[in-house]
Amino acid sequence: MSVALVLSILLQTICVVHVLRTGRPYWWVWVIIFGSFVGVAVYALTQMLPDLQNDPRARQAAKGIAKTINPERDLRRLREELARADTVQNRMRLGAEFLELDEPAEAEAVFRECLRGLHAEDPDILLALAQAQFAQDKAQDTHDTLNHLIRANPDFKSPEGHLLYARTLQQLGRDQEALAEYEVLSDSYPGEEARVRKAELLRQLGMEGDARTVLETVLSRSKLAPAFYRKAQREWIHRAKQLLKD
Repeated sequence: MSVALVLSILLQTICVVHVLRTGRPYWWVWVIIFGSFVGVAVYALTQMLPDLQNDPRARQAAKGIAKTINPERDLRRLREELARADTVQNRMRLGAEFLELDEPAEAEAVFRECLRGLHAEDPDILLALAQAQFAQDKAQDTHDTLNHLIRANPDFKSPEGHLLYARTLQQLGRDQEALAEYEVLSDSYPGEEARVRKAELLRQLGMEGDARTVLETVLSRSKLAPAFYRKAQREWIHRAKQLLKD
């Protein structure tokens, strides 16, 4: 059997399954089968491609593939946009891209440039700056930036910022203060990361029984949670399971 024939059968099978799963008219099956590569191409372009374009998961997957192939494509585009319009919004996007590319020093420099004029104490910019500092293991700088944020914006609320504050305290060796923050986050943070990090700190402090209780809570919550939540929290659920095995 030739490679071309095997490929044709494989592509036809994929398209036929798509027809049946999506409830499209059965005449598409005959177009695919008798049209061979032409039929597959027509169906893919007119039926499957529009579906993929309208599917957020497919768009996200395509974006991930594109970034893997050309990781700096978005960076070049964002630099061009900044050159055309030097705005805080464009700088923030560029800084966020540097963070995603694991270049936190570049991100820190960009975020600092944003802290000017009306935006000198903007909480979102200060939080982004703190995240860039933490990614460089600059715990004291991170702590100073977060304290500045809190003083300048006492009403600002951010679960991610609160978690970063707790992690910074832990990195500074202020374990009891960090534990107190994790305790609050256990009931307020939208996800399992705070609970798992709390359990890790409890274990580090020799409080094995308390750590196990927290980890068992993570697993019991995940069993009752809907599938989308379990998928989103997969990393932390897996981590909780591993910690219980250790």
